[in-house]
Amino acid sequence: MTVTHHHDEAHRAPSDCPVCGDQLHVTRLGCTSCGTELAGVFRTCEFCALNPSEIETLRVFLASRGNLREVEKHLGVSYPTARLRLTQLLMRLGLSGDADHEAPSTRPTRDEVLAQVASGTLSPDEAQKLLAELD
Repeated sequence: MTVTHHHDEAHRAPSDCPVCGDQLHVTRLGCTSCGTELAGVFRTCEFCALNPSEIETLRVFLASRGNLREVEKHLGVSYPTARLRLTQLLMRLGLSGDADHEAPSTRPTRDEVLAQVASGTLSPDEAQKLLAELD
C-alpha cells in the first residue's frame, strides 16, 4: 500500500504498531525530488519518538546550555516543573540512570502532576503513568 502526501505537510511517523503495539522500524526511504526509493531496515532517530512538548523542553534545555532557570523562564513553568520535565525527558530517552541514585526532589508529587495536567503541560496519559509510579 502506498500513501502519498503533499510535500508541505509535516506528519510525525508513529513509533508503535497500531495492530500489536510493538516498536515500528523504518524500512523504506524515498526522495520526493526524483522518486528514488530505498528499502531495508534503517536505524531510527532516538529523538523522533518525542512528543512536541518533550522536543520543546529539549530545545530550550540545549539552547540555554543546561540552565534550568532559563528553561523555567522560557517555558513559563516553576523550577520544580522544569526539573520534572527534564527528568521525564531523560527517562523517555533511557538516560535517567539508576533510579536509586535519583534525588528525591526530582520525583513529582501527586499535586505537581495534577497541576501540570490542569495547566495542559502534561497529558492525562502521562499523568496516569506518573501517578501509578508514585503509588
